[in-house]
Amino acid sequence: MKRFEQINVIPFIDIMLVLLAIVLTTATFIAQGIVDIHVPDAENNGPMLQGEYREIAIDGRNRLYFDGTIVDREELATHLRQLTDTTSLVLRVDKSVPFERFIMVIDLLKENRLERLSIVTRRK
Repeated sequence: MKRFEQINVIPFIDIMLVLLAIVLTTATFIAQGIVDIHVPDAENNGPMLQGEYREIAIDGRNRLYFDGTIVDREELATHLRQLTDTTSLVLRVDKSVPFERFIMVIDLLKENRLERLSIVTRRK
């Protein structure tokens, strides 16, 4: 009978790589949606931004959020002034929010020359 003096670790490495792939793919889905917002439906919506981005949100009670923290208009303007024009932004607005509130955020973005913007919608 042949005696094994070494442990074959290749099957263990294969299993760990599969588990790593599963964790990485599911982690991106879990990280979305810190603020409870019912985004509007759209026929055509593109893919979410890849990589790092900053998030601006307006919930159903008209509260502004910047990266998950409640802010007012002046605080949001201060945060936006600190960003560069290469910063990617995601805008999540509840479908019950008045259009004027949405335009106020767009105006702040234009004042600070922030043009890399994605608006979150839900596919119909």
